[in-house]
Amino acid sequence: MLSVNELISKLAEYGVAAERKTVYDDIEALRLYGIDIVMEKSKSYGYYVASRDFELPELKLLVDAVQSSRFITGKKSRALIKRLSSLTSTHQAAALNRQVVVTEQAKPMNEGVYYNVDAIHEAIGSKRKIEFQYFDYNTNKHRVYRKDGETYCHTPVALCWNDDKYYLICYSPKYDDFVHYRVDRMSSVTICEEAADCFDEKQFSLAGHTKQVFGMFQGAPALAKLRFCNSLVGVVLDKFGADVVLRTDVSHFEITAMVSESPVFLSWIFQFGNKVRILEPPSLRLAMAGLIAEHQEIYVP
Repeated sequence: MLSVNELISKLAEYGVAAERKTVYDDIEALRLYGIDIVMEKSKSYGYYVASRDFELPELKLLVDAVQSSRFITGKKSRALIKRLSSLTSTHQAAALNRQVVVTEQAKPMNEGVYYNVDAIHEAIGSKRKIEFQYFDYNTNKHRVYRKDGETYCHTPVALCWNDDKYYLICYSPKYDDFVHYRVDRMSSVTICEEAADCFDEKQFSLAGHTKQVFGMFQGAPALAKLRFCNSLVGVVLDKFGADVVLRTDVSHFEITAMVSESPVFLSWIFQFGNKVRILEPPSLRLAMAGLIAEHQEIYVP
């Protein structure tokens, strides 16, 4: 909060001469413009900006998201948080920064992620294909490029945050289906002059797609009937959404959902032990029986 005299002094520091009436007129003009300037009376009258484009709690949420993101490197996290802090007052920025702890743990080693995302967004907006290389890491933490470094060329459809990782969903005319790539495992992303492949955009739902594909691991789609203990209702709503239909009895409930028949889905089911049962289809039940047999072979003497 600053008094009128303090405001006049601050303006003088910038080489701006002002008198009291001018300051009052300017404050009123700023209020008419839409800036939330509040006058408060304590020992004397003072003015301050009460609200901004982002309130402090909103910025804290954004900062927390940046800190916890596993696809943004530590270096880029600090730079983004510094820019977010500039959206509030110096006093609130100081309070914000006191709560900031950026850890390198579980952060990616690929500094190009930020620029990959920018290129992907531009390609999606201009309906063009992208080219990129895709890699894994070996035990020496060195990149090993898939297909001997061959360039991938795909139609980008959407970027998706799933299981604390950032994925690119692409359309593949070869399979007439969608394929996924981790953005932090992509390098040398460039936008092609070639137009994007056509697909039925009305048939693609990002929310529905990510709900069906567990861990972004693809497999044959299957209409699964699942039976859960009532204690898992929160877990099921988190995974399948609030619109999933629950058929309940005293101690259990059943759902029917389209899932991807994949090891990741089976592992998700496996973690709940005897609190969940796959009822249908038979292929999923057989796949789960096979997974249990494999684990039993490893651990049972």
